[in-house]
Amino acid sequence: MKIGLFFGSFNPIHIGHLVIASYMSEYTDLEKIWLVISPHNPFKEKKTLLQDLKRLQLVRIALEDNNNIKASNIEFDLPKPSYTIHTLTYLQEKFPNDEFSLIMGADNLSGFSKWKNYEMIIENHDIYVYPRAGIDLKNIEESKHPRIKITDTTIMEISSSFIREAIKNKKDIRYMLPQNVHQYIREMHYYEK
Repeated sequence: MKIGLFFGSFNPIHIGHLVIASYMSEYTDLEKIWLVISPHNPFKEKKTLLQDLKRLQLVRIALEDNNNIKASNIEFDLPKPSYTIHTLTYLQEKFPNDEFSLIMGADNLSGFSKWKNYEMIIENHDIYVYPRAGIDLKNIEESKHPRIKITDTTIMEISSSFIREAIKNKKDIRYMLPQNVHQYIREMHYYEK
């Protein structure tokens, strides 16, 4: 099975993440999409980062009725800091019959050559790239690599940091989140302080 890995903090998951994941599921040859929740890096202080299991729960709530897209906590038990190459190696060993690909924004592709063992990643894995505002892929050398798949995903300019700030300032953000996620965040009083 060909599985697309969409890494992120998902702090919180919002409709932008879901639009990208849905596009990759419906308009590419990826058969399943895993939203891989990045764990808190113990060496960095992040006051705005909700605990790992709480963010995992929000992603699971968002995807509860979707069979093609699932939440993954695969990095929670891997050594920190987590490097993509280590996660990919672990997944290939654990699921030898599956083929894993990366899903990333054009902004990440522009810095991809700085990633640990990026040559090994691009040699062994397809990378599906979604556009980001202000990033011209024609200027990124890596975009010409045969394993790079540039997609026509809708550009989403919504961000988790904007949503967190809006919640803190008591703004109405109900249309930026899946309804069940919005309700759960309100019930749990996440991001209010």
